[in-house]
Amino acid sequence: MSGLLAIAALGFFLGMRHATDPDHVIAVSTIVTRAREARSAALIGAVWGVGHTLTILLVGGGIILLGWVIPTRVGLSMELSVGIMLIVLGLMNLTGILGRITEALSASGTAPEQLHTHAHSHGDYVHTHPHGHDPELHPHTPDQTPVRWLDRHFGAVGLYQFVRPLVVGIVHGLAGSAAVALLVLTTIHNPWWAVAYLLVFGLGTVVGMMLITAVIAVPVAHSAHRVTSLNRGLRLASGLISVGFGLFVAYQVGFVDGLFTSHPEWTPH
Repeated sequence: MSGLLAIAALGFFLGMRHATDPDHVIAVSTIVTRAREARSAALIGAVWGVGHTLTILLVGGGIILLGWVIPTRVGLSMELSVGIMLIVLGLMNLTGILGRITEALSASGTAPEQLHTHAHSHGDYVHTHPHGHDPELHPHTPDQTPVRWLDRHFGAVGLYQFVRPLVVGIVHGLAGSAAVALLVLTTIHNPWWAVAYLLVFGLGTVVGMMLITAVIAVPVAHSAHRVTSLNRGLRLASGLISVGFGLFVAYQVGFVDGLFTSHPEWTPH
């Protein structure tokens, strides 16, 4: 029994360490930069961890209990999906920055004394761009904001604000599930105990990601209340890092590992 407890504890802490992998941290940071406080960021991290754990259990359980064998190209494609996800998340963050630049350029013909920039809100959406009040010179209507667009399209779906981290967690789980399952098979020969290990590993990942996202959210939330330009810079940095790392992963998988060639090589890790 003590041996099983030791294995469970090891799985939990390995799951926490797994949450600190660079691709995981970069992906979730692009989402957390929009959180207003550490508590909501930790909840986002928990949802990411749940999505990651679901995939680990599904794919890992299939490998352990059903003897699934993942073909090389399928395995590489799952890893490529992580790179694509990082690029998409980064572009989503950068789109907001580019939108502000476009608004500033479109408003450049307005008299300088009539324009100013400060953080303002449309409902619960807070953003910044040049505009005027005398007369009212606003480059968009209150309905033309990302939050209002989401509300119109997904407002009827409960907890839709957690769909994005859940999907990101699922995609990342796809990339790492085979490696985790194969590692477990070499150390735990009882298939049901191996699946239980995957569950404990997943719980550790949830806790680890909650802690990471809470820590990331602290400077973001602080800058949002104190220095708008710093908060904008943090979002820009997270978007650029996410796109850059996603391109690196895509190149590594597509050309170094050979997904886009006739001789692919895949070693789960």
